[in-house]
Amino acid sequence: QVRLVESGGDRVQPGGSLRLSCTASGNIFAIWQMKWHRQTPGKQPQLVANSNRDGSADYLDSVKGRFIISRDNAKKTVYLQMNNLKPDDTAVYLCSAEVQGARGTIPDEYWGQGTQVTVSS
Repeated sequence: QVRLVESGGDRVQPGGSLRLSCTASGNIFAIWQMKWHRQTPGKQPQLVANSNRDGSADYLDSVKGRFIISRDNAKKTVYLQMNNLKPDDTAVYLCSAEVQGARGTIPDEYWGQGTQVTVSS
């Protein structure tokens, strides 16, 4: 079994910054894509950024130039640096990871429980 734990959520003023972390633990042979999503009440999770194993990344248009996703494969951790935060960024931020449990097996996707980010004056 694999567990993902997020941290770093907080309440900040518009224009502020936060750094989220998500660490995977458990039965892990390799981690492929690691992603950050966000969810507001009554809506489906929205993909914010994804980090590939080779370090390449993709972003939601509305966060480009403000958010940076990075990862430390040795620590099995993905980060989301969020700058110039706006009230519309308020959401629960969840991470997910494609985890291969053993060599030659098909990766499964696992999700964390989320961390709350509130942007308000």
